[in-house]
Amino acid sequence: MNTEVREAIIESGGDDVIKCYQCGRCMAACPWNLLGGLNYATYRFCQRIKLGAIIDSEEKEAIAADTIDVFRCVGCDACKSECPRGVGLSDVLRAVRRILVDFDSYPGELKSVVARLFNSGNPLGEPAEKRADWAEGLNIPQYTEACEYLYFPCCFPAYDARAKKVAQASARILKRAGISFGIMGKDEFCCGEAVRRVGAEKVFQTAVKQNTELFKKAKVQKVIATSPHCLVTFTREYPEYYDGFKTRHAVQVFDQLIKEKKIVPKKPFGKTVVYHDPCTLGRQMDIFDEPRAILKSIPGLNLVEVPVFNREFSVCCGGGSMGLWLDWPQDERLANIRTEQILETGADILCVACPYCLHMFEETMKSMDVDIEVMDISEILEASLD
Repeated sequence: MNTEVREAIIESGGDDVIKCYQCGRCMAACPWNLLGGLNYATYRFCQRIKLGAIIDSEEKEAIAADTIDVFRCVGCDACKSECPRGVGLSDVLRAVRRILVDFDSYPGELKSVVARLFNSGNPLGEPAEKRADWAEGLNIPQYTEACEYLYFPCCFPAYDARAKKVAQASARILKRAGISFGIMGKDEFCCGEAVRRVGAEKVFQTAVKQNTELFKKAKVQKVIATSPHCLVTFTREYPEYYDGFKTRHAVQVFDQLIKEKKIVPKKPFGKTVVYHDPCTLGRQMDIFDEPRAILKSIPGLNLVEVPVFNREFSVCCGGGSMGLWLDWPQDERLANIRTEQILETGADILCVACPYCLHMFEETMKSMDVDIEVMDISEILEASLD
């Protein structure tokens, strides 16, 4: 038993290992085990950590094999929702990752993302001066204390050519409803969710410091987030350092606006739509009904569900915990199996509510040569308001 390894992991945040009694239900819930030929024995992680028998070998091959397994976890928390004792296995593996990151022993692709985020404030490595370019022509004011909300678009909608359409649609809906909001633009820093999940704790602390100081100075009290990853981080991680603001996801705001009749979907959409529950929005924040209520309020829209694998049983797109930047073999991609489930519904459009899901599924549809459009829920809602 390597007690040094065990204690290091527990002290880094992996103390949930002591609650695990090896029932194996996590393995049945893990999306990786839906793939044929891949035996991802999630239930063994806790036992190996208790024994100090992980990342403890002196052989490079053994360390490399452990590293692949540890970084395969996408943090979807399907295992935690199934676990009778609520073991946060993704947090346990994050503790292992922290050690690997401290020793600079983690995938090169992720090192590059961490470095870009630290140096430029976003994982894409784009200039901070361009962070508000997505809002050009929309007449969105700089956030001041007079604004009710700060709109935080997330790094992908701020910079990515496709995802910025989500931020633009969301902003136009808020303006149409008369919501008082502003943006920070170049002063914003990534929320840091991805780097914390990957184990780069020091970079996460940098993100927290940058944003909390900015929010305090601007007296931000309410935030609207486009990304569920920002929502989870601001709601569950930031309060440890600063709890002076509350965050809502855009779908929560849109649902409320529809109920209050501040926006009224009138234009028929005329398509069959299947909604994909993002892990962070659904399982981790229990937001299942609001996006479905929005879609059901749109005339002519036929909403269908993926049989069985919907709501808390939704299958991850594979983009979480920086999976977005890892290039797995074609037969080891979670987005592929999820796409196959989606295709069986016969839907014309796949609706998402997460920038990561948008990117993962659009890329997957292209690689699989599948003719189904991927749209964010804000884009569908805005189209019904025209």
